[in-house]
Amino acid sequence: MRKDSAGTGSRPRGLRAALAVSAVGLLAVVGAVVLPGNASAASTLGASAAERGGRYFGTAVAANKLNDSAYATILNREFNQVTAENEMKIDALQPQQGQFTYGTADRIVQHARSRGMQVRGHTLAWHSQQPGWMQNMSGSTLRTAMLNHVTQVATHFRGQIAWWDVVNEAFADGSSGARRDSNLQRTGNDWIEAAFRAARQADPNAQLCYNDYNIDNWTDAKTQAVYRMVQDFKNRGVPIDCVGLQSHFTGGSNYPSNYRTTLSSFAALGVDVHITELDIRNAPTDAYRNVVNDCLAVARCKGITVWGIRDSDSWRSNESPLLFDGGGNKKPAYDAVLTALNNGTPGTGNPTTPPTTPPGGTGCTATMTPGQVWGDRYNTSVTVSGASTWSVVVAITSPQKISSTWSGNPTWDSSGNVMTMRSNGSGNTFGFTTMMNGNSSARPQIRSCTAG
Repeated sequence: MRKDSAGTGSRPRGLRAALAVSAVGLLAVVGAVVLPGNASAASTLGASAAERGGRYFGTAVAANKLNDSAYATILNREFNQVTAENEMKIDALQPQQGQFTYGTADRIVQHARSRGMQVRGHTLAWHSQQPGWMQNMSGSTLRTAMLNHVTQVATHFRGQIAWWDVVNEAFADGSSGARRDSNLQRTGNDWIEAAFRAARQADPNAQLCYNDYNIDNWTDAKTQAVYRMVQDFKNRGVPIDCVGLQSHFTGGSNYPSNYRTTLSSFAALGVDVHITELDIRNAPTDAYRNVVNDCLAVARCKGITVWGIRDSDSWRSNESPLLFDGGGNKKPAYDAVLTALNNGTPGTGNPTTPPTTPPGGTGCTATMTPGQVWGDRYNTSVTVSGASTWSVVVAITSPQKISSTWSGNPTWDSSGNVMTMRSNGSGNTFGFTTMMNGNSSARPQIRSCTAG
């Protein structure tokens, strides 16, 4: 996205009201190098991610920077997926109605595909960065023009795009859970569905995604509204294959602790999840590491895209939010990400196989809150909503073990790493203490909540 609108509709040049990061888990890369404790660790981000169930680690790319040798060197070495920063947006591809200009977008696609990188198309339908002719339209005329744009662009790139962000940022911020008021929304509430159906017809083999910001926190109204839309689409057979969480975070200390729950809950609907525009103010190592770990922990998390290569390339350049500094040097966050990727189990999960028991289960929702942390252990509390009697399944990453629990009746599977906690009349909040046993980065994951 442009530096003043990178993945957010009409946000100001400064950082919009993005949530912060909260989680644990993600990807890998390309090449191999011998590291202590890992006999053949990948030496680049894309290579390591590819080893983790065929995932990707990608970046946003600007066509006018491909002639910058330092920029292109990092791009070609580190990443196995690209997203055009602005070159595939509506104003770039159809500046005048009926006149399509594909040159710069084609350049990015050709650069990526010639080097074995996958390409994400961004974006077919969006309320922002519309050309003037479209901004002045409304009603059925606008609906027809929007669908024509979706059809023409998806057809032009047919067979070259792995994933399309079909619709971008269609929900409002705040507590309403409502659709964003836009000229596209005013054409009728079915405009998103219509865009997805047109995209499927134009390119049957591309994966079709909904993409938005501030849908990282599972309990937020906006997140729940997007979840309900995706659930409705899947129930009615509307073609949707994936959900993109932009994850423009303001820092590592306040990212939502339920980020992994958000990823797994969307995945449980039968769609892949993608982290599409990641950048974190001041690039804290813990936050970047946690995001990677969270993605890796969810089988259907296909990959992560950072929104730019060097800090100087970022729309938030004054916040130094990326993995390389302005000089192209690797930052500590880069090392944290690569290590997290390499520490993931090769072939982790199957990105196309949904969990057998959806988080949220039947009739209730479980929300996890981190508690006190000591040198060798930490507390976690879980609050259940939507039912007075319930059972919640919680998974722990080995070699961690739960040492004590309260306010519930726990049972364990044979591994001792999956706990089912049932209500015992003590209310709707239970807790437990986890012994780290040398693994200080992993955090528990809620697998399901079932009423009754």
